[in-house]
Amino acid sequence: MRTIALDAMGGDEGHEVVVPAALRVLAELPALRLVLVGQREVLEPALSGAGGRLRSRLEIHHASERVEMDDLPSHALRAKKDSSMRVAVNLVKEGAAQACVSAGNTGALMAISRFVLKTLPGVDRPAIISALPCANGHTYMLDLGANVDCTAEQLFEFAVMGAALVRAVDNNPRPRVGLLNIGEEEIKGNERVREAAQLLAESTLNYIGFVEGDDVYAGAADVVVCDGFVGNVALKTSEGVARFIADTVKQEFGRNLFNRLAGLAALPALKGLKARIDPRRYNGASLLGLQGIVVKSHGGADAFAFANAIRIANVEVDKAVPDKIRDGLAGLLAARRAG
Repeated sequence: MRTIALDAMGGDEGHEVVVPAALRVLAELPALRLVLVGQREVLEPALSGAGGRLRSRLEIHHASERVEMDDLPSHALRAKKDSSMRVAVNLVKEGAAQACVSAGNTGALMAISRFVLKTLPGVDRPAIISALPCANGHTYMLDLGANVDCTAEQLFEFAVMGAALVRAVDNNPRPRVGLLNIGEEEIKGNERVREAAQLLAESTLNYIGFVEGDDVYAGAADVVVCDGFVGNVALKTSEGVARFIADTVKQEFGRNLFNRLAGLAALPALKGLKARIDPRRYNGASLLGLQGIVVKSHGGADAFAFANAIRIANVEVDKAVPDKIRDGLAGLLAARRAG
């Protein structure tokens, strides 16, 4: 029986999303136990309708405070030591839980997780990684916002960590690693990107070279590496495009009677399109490089999306992702020293 701690007060909706998501996942995974971390007086009534079988695998761990979405990370770290976010991460540190999931303030979650759990040996900075839909399934991109400025060495670390996650989670023994750039030619990009490309080319990773933005959704690489500034802009742009497409298709098919009839005929295809580009299906970004598993849900996630973040944490526990990253880093660093 594995245990995952949930920050039940984090995000835009807090427990109103976390509780139904928890019940949904418990119904799917009989070997899972969840700990709701938050204000007991709020969570107990929210669980009043939960069935006894599910309720037996759902514990409430009281925390008197919550991290607000506009809290400074430094304030959340220093002044809110009994926040639901901090207590949930503490449970991972103490071994009472094998992973933590939060939809709260990203900066605060990263600061708290790094302070409490520490980074793995050989990791300078943790990175945020998530799956994105592409033509042949999905691809993983990192960093998605934790590190705005990165050195070439840090980009190399991100590649190692991303490849280790994909090997473990997707059972892909040799994931293709691409470095996001403004062109595929060797002369393109800034100095840091070109230096990182050299480090990757000299490694034992399956490095395929530079990839451009449109290659991400073409499935050209299994892991796409970039700094947090570029990654976050790419992620938010992708989410905006997905919403734009969905809204535009809905408007066009509702424009007149003929279009509405055509829409009915195309309904199965439209549902398939919506499912493939729905960001909720990919909700859940992992904070890689920590000595523990922490998954960040989108702050505005609904119960469907937050449930997916819990599933991601469950898979990473099952696959022992931090251990795989530790081993991958140790092996590559040893090979570089020997070379």
